[in-house]
Amino acid sequence: MQTLQELRSGQLAGAVRLQLRCGLTEFPREIFELADTLEILDLTGNALSSLPDDLPRLHRLRIIFCSENQFTQLPPILGSCPSLTMIGFKANRIESVPAAALPARLRWLILTDNRIETLPPEIGRCPDLQKLMLSGNRLRALPHELADCGKLELLRLSANSLPALPVWLTSMPRLAWLAFAGNPFSEAAIPPAASISWNALHIQHKLGEGASGVIHQATLDGQLVAVKVYKGAMTSDGLPAQEMAACIGAGTHPNLIPVLGTIPDHPAGLPALVMPLADPGLRNLAGPPSFASCTRDVYADGQRFSADTVFGIARGIASAAAHLHGRGIMHGDLYAHNILNCDKGNALLGDFGGASRFEPGTALASALERLEVRAFGYLLEELLERCEENLPQVRALASDCLRPLPEARPAFAEAAARLATV
Repeated sequence: MQTLQELRSGQLAGAVRLQLRCGLTEFPREIFELADTLEILDLTGNALSSLPDDLPRLHRLRIIFCSENQFTQLPPILGSCPSLTMIGFKANRIESVPAAALPARLRWLILTDNRIETLPPEIGRCPDLQKLMLSGNRLRALPHELADCGKLELLRLSANSLPALPVWLTSMPRLAWLAFAGNPFSEAAIPPAASISWNALHIQHKLGEGASGVIHQATLDGQLVAVKVYKGAMTSDGLPAQEMAACIGAGTHPNLIPVLGTIPDHPAGLPALVMPLADPGLRNLAGPPSFASCTRDVYADGQRFSADTVFGIARGIASAAAHLHGRGIMHGDLYAHNILNCDKGNALLGDFGGASRFEPGTALASALERLEVRAFGYLLEELLERCEENLPQVRALASDCLRPLPEARPAFAEAAARLATV
């Protein structure tokens, strides 16, 4: 993070990326001194409510973050920035999104945790839009023109006021990651689970932290466990209560981490889950998407998988996903970065932050499954790109999972059956 003093003194001349978090109430004019180099501008965590009318002078600006400020409207001037592809205005007070605020090259739009009731139909004129994050708003409908965004792959709609999912949404050709929990048509109560007292746990050390909570290692009756304490706030995917409902509702499967119980008496009153401690030899299969990759995971340089590892991961995840959909749960974030494995093929699918509940056995359930099958197709494609062998049967399955017509894709049970025969 840089300082305003460094900017004003000229020390940041030639900067490609600028991050200022210093209580700003006005846009610093000195930023324009970086017009010929600045590509990423992060003004998150200030007190801004407007942007200057000459913002397009930053002609190389590709990415702007103004989250946790005081904007009540997405600034219309954003649409005039010639190189802008990514906009993040999370956790402001935004009530309106003018059509003029949407740049022609927009690829990634984050408006989580605001007060937005409607989107402009002109959003359908953003042909490159891949990632749209709208959880935690007041949307009652989506403009039908959004269906024209044929490249849209990830959509977050959790914790809004939608009475139903639009029928056309599940027919979008490339949509693969969808979250909609916490709307009137999809609210899910937390299923009953064993109650584990906080005092029965001996917390040892922090294992990790994500958008929705912090995970610690602990002991319970002499056994090692993992304790996830939710932050209790809106995340980019949705609400912690909906994630807990999906985690508990998922039940038992060898490729899922089971829930041992909930903690009713956390000292700070925060919701929390207790789970078995995963094998320490397990590692995340990949890293999350980058600014450049947008919707695709980032793998380690030179990462390679044996055929046995590919088959093991593919079979396990297909089986787990079939199990979830059979219980009326869409994972919503079926990605390599949410899969743990130890290079031997035994994989665990985790992180239910984007999970949503639905009524199984319905036409909607079938449509949602085919939507998520596309995410599985992407996973297979990524594994094959890094596999030491050709595996034509898996390649054919990946191709089928990625068909543009969702109804032409196999269900997860069929995918698991096909993988079992090779």
